[in-house]
Amino acid sequence: MATLSSPGIGSGLDVKSIVTQLVAVEHQPIDALQTKTAAIQTKLSSFGLLQSYATNIRDIADKLSKPDFWSGTTASSADPTSVAVASTATAAAGSYLVNVTQLAKAQSLASKAYATSATSAGTGRLHVELGAWDDPPTTFTPDATKAAVDIDIVAGQDSLDAIKTKINAANAGVTASVLTDASGARLVLTSTSTGASSAVRITATDDDGINTDATGLSALAFNPPAAAGQMQQAQAAKNATATINGLTVSSATNKLDGVIAGVTLTLSKETTSPVSVQVGLDTASMKKAIGDFAKAYSDMNGYITQQTKYDATTKKAAVLQGDRATLTLQSNLRGLFLDSSTASLVYARLSDVGLEIQSDGSMKVNDTKLSAALASNQAEVAKMFSSTASADPNEQGFAVRAKTLAGALIASDGAITTRTKSLRDNITRNQAQQDQMEKRVALVEARLTKQYGSLDTMLSQINATNSSLSQSLKALANQSEAISKG
Repeated sequence: MATLSSPGIGSGLDVKSIVTQLVAVEHQPIDALQTKTAAIQTKLSSFGLLQSYATNIRDIADKLSKPDFWSGTTASSADPTSVAVASTATAAAGSYLVNVTQLAKAQSLASKAYATSATSAGTGRLHVELGAWDDPPTTFTPDATKAAVDIDIVAGQDSLDAIKTKINAANAGVTASVLTDASGARLVLTSTSTGASSAVRITATDDDGINTDATGLSALAFNPPAAAGQMQQAQAAKNATATINGLTVSSATNKLDGVIAGVTLTLSKETTSPVSVQVGLDTASMKKAIGDFAKAYSDMNGYITQQTKYDATTKKAAVLQGDRATLTLQSNLRGLFLDSSTASLVYARLSDVGLEIQSDGSMKVNDTKLSAALASNQAEVAKMFSSTASADPNEQGFAVRAKTLAGALIASDGAITTRTKSLRDNITRNQAQQDQMEKRVALVEARLTKQYGSLDTMLSQINATNSSLSQSLKALANQSEAISKG
C-alpha cells in the first residue's frame, strides 16, 4: 500500500543554508556600499599623499622666500685643528690670516705630597678669591664682580679627600682633585674658567695659629707674596692671544666670538704661521635648496599625472582620473613654475637659472647654469625667489608664490583639505547607512530563521504523523490478511 512522504522536507530541511542564501540577497545593498567605501578610501589616500607633496613645496618655498636665507654664509679654515671657524648670516665675505700666539689657560695649583689621600691636612678655614696675578705672581688684583668664598675644614673632615669634596661643593671658582704618584698624594686645584682674570688667591686661617707656613691647613694656601712653601703654581692663568691680519687680539677663552662680525674662531693649538680663514656666501646651501624646490615640484606634478592617467591597454582609469579639482590643481602648479615674473630684472623664468622642464614633465637643475647665475648675480637670483616688493603675484618671487599656492591648498579651507573632508564625510555617511542596513538584515535573518524553523518543526510533525499512519495501515492490512486466511 502507498505511503505518504515528503522527500527532502521535514527534519531533513536545511534551514541554515536557505536562510543564509536569502540573507545574502538582503545584504547586497550593503556589499555595494562597502565597495563604494573602499573606492572612497583609496581616493582619500591619494589626497593624503597630495597634501604631503603640497606641504613639501610649502616648506622648501618658505625657506627660499626668506631674505635671510640668501645672505647665509659659510666659513672654512686651512687648518681646522688649530683654528676652527663658523659663521652666521651677519658675516661679511672676506679672507683672514689668523696666527695663534698663545692659548687661553686655566690656573693650576698643586700641594706638597702627603702620605695618602686619607692623610689629615689640618683644620681651619680657607679663603678663596678670584682675580688676576701678575707674572710672576707677586701682586693680586681681586675681581670685584665675584664674591670670595670661605671653606671651613673641621676635625674628622680634614683629609685630602674630604677637603677635595668640600672645595668642589663650595662653587668657589676652582675644582679640586687628588693625584697620587710615587711621591704620595697631592691636592690639585684648577680654575673652572680660562683667562688671566680667573686666577685664585687662597689664604688660610689655620687652627695651629700660624697662617703663613707650610704646615697644617696653611700648606694648602696660595699667596706667594706672603708665604713660601705653600701650594705651587703649575700653570698660570692666561688669556688667548692671536693676530688677525696682523692685528693683535686677546680673549679670556679660546673662542673668539665677535672679533670678526658674524664669525666665531675656536683656537685649539698655537701656530707657527698664519692660518688662512675664508668667509663667503653659502652658495652650496642655496643650490641644494633650489634643487629641493625643483624636486618638490617634480614629485607633486608626477604624482598627479600618475593618479589621473588612463591606461588604454588595460582600459583602466587611475584613482583620480577625471577629477576636476586635481586637474585644476596640476594646471595651477604648472602655471606657477613655468610662468614668468618681474621680481628680478635679470632672470624672468626659472629656466633662466637652470631649472628646466624635461620631456616627462619633471623639473631638473642645470648645475652649470645655476652655478653661473649664483656666481655672477646672486642678488638677482635671490630676488627672483624671495622678492615681496609688490603685492602683484606676477611681480613676486617664485618661492613666495609657491608658498602662497601650496599654503592655500592645505589650509583649513583649501582645495585639498576640503576635498579630503568631503571624502571622509562620505565614508561616515556610508558607514551609517551600512549600520542601519545591518540592523534591518539582522531582523530579517531572525525572522527567516524563526519562520523556516517553524516550517521545519511543522514538516517534521507531519512526517512523524505520516510515519505513524503508515504503520497503522500496514498493521490493519496484516490483520485483514490474517482473518481472510483463517
